[in-house]
Amino acid sequence: MTSFGVLLTRVMVLLVLAIFVVNLVLQRNPIDSALFSLALAVGLTPQLLPAIVSISLAQGARRMAARRVIVRRLDAIEDFGSMTVLCSDKTGTMTEGRIELGAALSNDGVESARVAELASLNAGLQRGLKNPIDLAILSVHPLPERATAVAELPYDFQRKRVGVLVRQDQGGLLVVKGAFEQVLAVCDHASTTGGAVPLDVVRDGVRARFEALSGAGYRVLGLAIKRLTDGTRVNPSDEAHMTLVGLLTFADRVKPDAATTLEDLAHSGVSVRMLTGDNRLVAAHVAAQVGLDDTTVVTGRDIDLLDDTQLARKVAGVDVFSDLDPMQKERIVRAFRSAGHVVGYLGDGINDAPPLHAADVGVTVDTAVPVAKQAAAVVLLDKGLRVILDGVLQGRRTFANTMKYIFMTTSANFGNMLSMAVAATVLPFLPLLAGQILLVNLLTDLPAGTIATDSVDESQMRRPQTWDLRLIRNYMIVFGALSSVFDLTTFAVLRWGFDAEAPEFRSAWFLASTLTEVGVLFVLRTRVPFYRSRPSAWLVLASAAVALAALAMPYAPFAPLLELVPVPLELLSIVLLITVGYLVATELLKRVFWRPRAVTTFLHGPRARIPEHG
Repeated sequence: MTSFGVLLTRVMVLLVLAIFVVNLVLQRNPIDSALFSLALAVGLTPQLLPAIVSISLAQGARRMAARRVIVRRLDAIEDFGSMTVLCSDKTGTMTEGRIELGAALSNDGVESARVAELASLNAGLQRGLKNPIDLAILSVHPLPERATAVAELPYDFQRKRVGVLVRQDQGGLLVVKGAFEQVLAVCDHASTTGGAVPLDVVRDGVRARFEALSGAGYRVLGLAIKRLTDGTRVNPSDEAHMTLVGLLTFADRVKPDAATTLEDLAHSGVSVRMLTGDNRLVAAHVAAQVGLDDTTVVTGRDIDLLDDTQLARKVAGVDVFSDLDPMQKERIVRAFRSAGHVVGYLGDGINDAPPLHAADVGVTVDTAVPVAKQAAAVVLLDKGLRVILDGVLQGRRTFANTMKYIFMTTSANFGNMLSMAVAATVLPFLPLLAGQILLVNLLTDLPAGTIATDSVDESQMRRPQTWDLRLIRNYMIVFGALSSVFDLTTFAVLRWGFDAEAPEFRSAWFLASTLTEVGVLFVLRTRVPFYRSRPSAWLVLASAAVALAALAMPYAPFAPLLELVPVPLELLSIVLLITVGYLVATELLKRVFWRPRAVTTFLHGPRARIPEHG
């Protein structure tokens, strides 16, 4: 918007200075000339733009709240609509988010009550925030009575393990649960039905079982123990020479509508990428079920081998990222942004805070941890990608209505200002007085103020939209020039066809200027033929009220205060006829301008291509 303001300022300064100098050369009253020039500058400025943007965003936030989406930062609505890539964890979005303990298996692959008991000790005695995995364990295997924790090694994203030191009669028992590879890395023995054996004896069989379970979609954790003679404290160095006792499997079913929702997002121009801390086998299994490309899975270890430039090139063709820590997720989000995408990130855990900050629009759920809520701009009351799709469409609706006001106002105002600048050099009097220019500006801004309530064509909701100053500039020039052609035609008819003097000329031109600006709203508010797109009731009512008020003003008792005079019926008919002709011509030009090939050629040259997310 700042760049847009600079564009208008340049045009405004050029017109104001040129018109003021011309009027001085023509030896007109310097005060009237200065007021006329300043009024033109005001007329060119879209004063309602801040209000339109605020109203549109507020309306969007209200509609999104009705769909159980809470917007914490209003400008995030436009980011939502412009989003081209959505990075999301799989749990609770692509899956149902109800994690269930599948089995507690010994290293021999059979159900083990001992493994279940140890898992419940680790889950129930650790003092950190209870996560869905711990709750799933405790729901099936409650914490044994009189179990006491002496110390613990909290979970972190480098170790990917949590250890709890449990009090025993002689010393203590360290119970460690975590990612399979990270637990395996600190073990050198394994428990079997025949007793403890070196890990190498069972390593291949345990790893094969892990891969088979992961490939079937289960999240698999390792469980290990170690007896400590000092049962009062535990150090990270104690996580060594441990004994692997078994595996824990967890199931989280894919949502029935996940695949269709991802397909709908793709059809709307939003590419969904899975970013998960789970291993590559689980990630690939879920990805295949929801329709993501699972042929290439990039892991956190792969990401660490790439610099930022290489990563920006790598992420383009990858749908699934696995084994990630928070910093790796943040790097992926920044890589998509540096590649030119508008990126959203959906997450609800402590580990999601960095990527939520890094994204253009951070999205979380109302059950998220406080740090995630604080980092997010949008909060979902229902966790799921379908709600995201609704928010994206609402963001596009808000953006489209904002752009309607910019396109319509700048083109109409630029055309009128250009016309009056030309007329001021050939007429023996000013075409409109400063107060009349401001009155036209006020009247035509009233219906424009209802744009925020307007409906949006389905075609504009299909793809992400972004600010394009070149398009705005060319739109202003093309449609402003057409407006000027009809304005100058009106001037010629009034001056040489009806020999209208200053009061009658200004009154007729006041009507023509107001009616054309109000009428063209209905043509330019849509890219399809205007009769196929239904405007909002508020826009229709406001436009009708302004048109009737403008027609009545020259005949009202207070008309002399505005320096207006009654317009003869014959002249009024000509003004109305020219207005209709202008609206028809604008409709025809609009169809050419918005034709994709025509727009591309006009903006970028005959060999240019429209970018995928342009």
